[in-house]
Amino acid sequence: MSSTHLASIQDLRSYDPQLIGAYYRRRPLVILRRALAVSFAFLIFGLQLWGDKLSGSIERNRRKRASQLRQLLTDLGPGSIKVGQALSTRPDLLPKDYMEEMTRLQDQLPPFDNAVAFEYIKSELGRPAQEVFARIDPTPVAAASLGQVYRAQLHTGEKVAVKVQRPDLVGKLTLDLTLLRWFCARFAGRLPLNLGHDLASIVDEFGNKLFEEIDYENEATNAERFARYFESDPTVYVPRIYRDYSSRKVLTLEWIDGIKLTDVAAVKAAGLDIESLVRIGVEAGLKQLLEYGFFHADPHPGNLFAMRDGRMAYIDFGMMDQLSEETKENLVDSLVHLINREYKALAHDYVKLGFLAPGTDVAPIVPALELVLGDIIGQKVQDFNFKTITDRFSDLVYEYPFRVPAKFALIIRSLITQEGIALSLTPDFKIIQVAYPYVARRLLTGESPRLRQRLLDILFKDGRFQWHRLENLIQIAGTGGSFDLLPAAQYGLESLFSKDGSFIRERLVLALTEGDRLHTHELGRLWNLVRPAIQPRKLVDQALDRLRERLTPPAAQPVLRS
Repeated sequence: MSSTHLASIQDLRSYDPQLIGAYYRRRPLVILRRALAVSFAFLIFGLQLWGDKLSGSIERNRRKRASQLRQLLTDLGPGSIKVGQALSTRPDLLPKDYMEEMTRLQDQLPPFDNAVAFEYIKSELGRPAQEVFARIDPTPVAAASLGQVYRAQLHTGEKVAVKVQRPDLVGKLTLDLTLLRWFCARFAGRLPLNLGHDLASIVDEFGNKLFEEIDYENEATNAERFARYFESDPTVYVPRIYRDYSSRKVLTLEWIDGIKLTDVAAVKAAGLDIESLVRIGVEAGLKQLLEYGFFHADPHPGNLFAMRDGRMAYIDFGMMDQLSEETKENLVDSLVHLINREYKALAHDYVKLGFLAPGTDVAPIVPALELVLGDIIGQKVQDFNFKTITDRFSDLVYEYPFRVPAKFALIIRSLITQEGIALSLTPDFKIIQVAYPYVARRLLTGESPRLRQRLLDILFKDGRFQWHRLENLIQIAGTGGSFDLLPAAQYGLESLFSKDGSFIRERLVLALTEGDRLHTHELGRLWNLVRPAIQPRKLVDQALDRLRERLTPPAAQPVLRS
């Protein structure tokens, strides 16, 4: 679509900075009015920062100024709120104190007029709201920066939630994005930010994700895809989408009768197991990142509900993202290398994941990683948490050429939010108590050849077998009592005796006889670890099953007749 064909900014379906820029260049007064309003607000804020510098009170007032910035962004409207939320996971762009304050930005605004909302429903669905629905509440149950939600009932009896987009939302967002992009293109070099890349490109990444979020047809597709991934999981629930009552700006979905996860009293009153809910949430998040590669990037308390039957329900699928298979595996690598204190390997993981540019000399970064991250884990895996990692990492990015790719800004937000929800339910909870056993189980069961290769990379270092790493993985995988060792042993034996297993067999023989002695002590420690999981009857049954499979001839193939 050329700029001459964009009669209204509301017609824009996807983010296009050139098209948006051309549209507003023909409307200088619109740009000028918004620029003056934003400039005046930030001028007052800037003068306060300047006063702090003159009086030597920058550190003393840092938290206060961060809070004032949060309120300033809230007052400026939806676009600014979303910018602030995006900055809350960008340690490469904001100091830690400001990041923490941005996480408190409430995605809530006063509701807009019901008459406007109902007119939107009529224009989008072709009939008045009172005809589309058997009943619709006269006031919204929630109002956020991008839209508001009504409770309703279909003529077929189903209770539904109807999400209606704010009027002129595309115009408000594109206007702010245009100003932000213009400002970044001209003043990025003068900003006190550690930026070794084009700041305007970050704005464009943000703009693309924002346009995906406000397209309710896209959200409906996301929800249906998410539901397919979890359809066999009895612990996770995804509401049904009603396509016949939805459009780009109106979304109708099943009403979830649940309890907000942060309402601890209500969760307890319903007789629900808090620890079980926390584990469900964390494991569901890890499955999204490391198995499906399709993850919910905005799991804040308003988007997660505890259901009366103990399941967890997800809602609001506007902000989702996709990870490649290679990225999923590199994430597993980075977590394992962090826990194992392998900082050189971790630095190379950052290059693979895009936090460092290809060709970056990691030699000076390795000791910095060890210094900053080394004491986080302590003596116990349970001492690890993602919030601490993020805080420490934010110190690194101001000294070294780190950047946070847009995908990982969303992942960071997702992990920290889930950890925060878990902590609100159980203050002593450590997310790694669920996360690392999950990763260890995935490595040991090796569903894919590439994951099995990752396990080998961990167990062999410089061609030598690392006994202690195998012990650690088995111990950690058994945390919580949900690890069945037999599938892991089966995968291991299949790999060992496969045609590609000669390298492993040779290295294991060398490992067992290394140093001119038989390593019976290490084997004894491993046996003590696995012995409780060994059930002789089960082993015999499985061995007989495998023997029957080998002895039973394959079923006769049907004969195709012409």
